[in-house]
Amino acid sequence: MTVKEIVASIKAKQPDIKAVYFVGCGASMSELFPGKYFLENNAKKLRTSLYTANNFNYSTPAGVDNTAIVVTCSLSGGTPETVAASKLAMELGAHVVSVTIDPNSPLAKASDYQIIHGFAASYGAKMEKPANVLALACEILNEYEGYEHYDDMQDGLSKIYDLINDSVKLLVPTAQKFAEENYDAPILYCMASGATQYVAYSFSSFLMMEMQWLPASAFHTGEFFHGPFEMADENAHYLLLMNDGPTRPMDARALTFLQRMNAKTTVVDAKDFGLSSHIKKSVVEYFNPLLIGGVLRVYAEQIAIKRNHPLTMRRYMWKLEY
Repeated sequence: MTVKEIVASIKAKQPDIKAVYFVGCGASMSELFPGKYFLENNAKKLRTSLYTANNFNYSTPAGVDNTAIVVTCSLSGGTPETVAASKLAMELGAHVVSVTIDPNSPLAKASDYQIIHGFAASYGAKMEKPANVLALACEILNEYEGYEHYDDMQDGLSKIYDLINDSVKLLVPTAQKFAEENYDAPILYCMASGATQYVAYSFSSFLMMEMQWLPASAFHTGEFFHGPFEMADENAHYLLLMNDGPTRPMDARALTFLQRMNAKTTVVDAKDFGLSSHIKKSVVEYFNPLLIGGVLRVYAEQIAIKRNHPLTMRRYMWKLEY
């Protein structure tokens, strides 16, 4: 089913949806954030929250009932905590939509509706998960409250994959420079704002700490001057993700300070890839995490090559009982 068909089916069963909960673990939870951020910014009545799966399981929101949509997400569809959350939400009467690559996975089977996405075909395909979640959030809002920029969002969704794939074509030398400068960093600080803030979190926690065993930390650029900026000096390593849209002034302020302190700073700027030349201004904010998330994969690949440490290498995951 398409997201439009999914939302139409839910509305036929429940005309009065009050809340939308996004539930996942790790990178999948991060990729739910653009949809949550979009709803949070635009919904006037719908409540929305983002949960790591076991927090949802152990401290379940009271609003999870037949007036709630619960979106559960796992790339493989086998993450035990997320499967359990999906089952719990169904038991409580919520309308559960799973997002995964495998239609036969435990997660897909533990949901009312399934969004099956790609991943391996291209850099653009790697962003199908958050793009589909964003599309679902837009459809929910439009169906239940109306959304004046709905057509602009659909236009953006039709263009974003090609923009990502075009953006990475000449990116390898830049990503190699990032790898050369950061492969042995004592810690890499990752910063972003707005819809992109969880891309910084995801890059630090998963592509760096999980997949490269490199110390990393992430924080919102709006919080930089409320504590973390004390770490900035000529020996500190930063990855700054700059948005094209309303939260950009926070990113720019952080960059100015990092340059002032002569910190070792890599900037990935959505403007450099022409985001606002392809996406309408009314919705451009929500496409930053898709574009930046897509191109960052090249940065991770190059640091893995530099360190001779494949992104698939693990010490504990899939190897130990925990």
